[in-house]
Amino acid sequence: MRVVSVSEFEIGGDALTIIGGPCLAESKDLCAEVCEVMKALCSEFGFNYVFKASFDKANRTSASTVRGAGLDEGLAILEDMKFRFDVPVTTDIHLPEQADPVAKIADILQIPAFLCRQSDLLEAAAVTGRPVNVKKGQFLAPQDTKNIVEKLNAYGARGTILTERGTTFGYNTLIVDMPGLEIMRSYNVPVCFDATHSAQRPGAAGTASGGVRESIPAMARAATAVGIDALFLEVHPDPVNALSDAATQWPLDRARELLEQVKRVRDSVSSLR
Repeated sequence: MRVVSVSEFEIGGDALTIIGGPCLAESKDLCAEVCEVMKALCSEFGFNYVFKASFDKANRTSASTVRGAGLDEGLAILEDMKFRFDVPVTTDIHLPEQADPVAKIADILQIPAFLCRQSDLLEAAAVTGRPVNVKKGQFLAPQDTKNIVEKLNAYGARGTILTERGTTFGYNTLIVDMPGLEIMRSYNVPVCFDATHSAQRPGAAGTASGGVRESIPAMARAATAVGIDALFLEVHPDPVNALSDAATQWPLDRARELLEQVKRVRDSVSSLR
């Protein structure tokens, strides 16, 4: 079914879902700051909210960059957010053996873009019984995601979400195929748009990914107008000094500004249907 149940709401129902949080679970205090603000804003605007943070960034441009707190400490932070703020949480997994312990805390398991076709990883995520959110690889056409959906169905997944996060366009550049969102949605699954990773310039900063932060609102508005079920945003109180994705995390003090734009577009589009 296209609707995916998460906690007390559905992704793919009437309300837009915001999946948001810092790229990396840098600390419990930082995650709490972001989670509290984002939950309040989503409640105000009538959006569902899922908190997101990574316990490990296994795909880094350079070996010298920070990877994260690790599985045990990272899951402890996610668990604290989940129960302190009464929100569902999600994080990415990189190895099949991570699926089961992460599923004990996370309400959605996220599959990174570069690993979106890894059958063992998809199967391990599916058998946990948690919904699986697959980031579409930068190397895939939208229609290629049909095979991912069929794989997860074959593995007995209890809910699949597809996320667009930009497609490789030459060197160090991503482009978003907006009609591709509708193609992905035609496979009877909810579709999410990752506005912050779509603003990246992979490897463009030498030992890290660069990006164009100010392009995020335009892409978020465009995807909302096309029709999405969820919007993925990495949000940080001090993006310039973030330990990962510093060029494309959205400033927490501008989260209201961005969500207001998204709501206005969504309301306008809804009135035309």
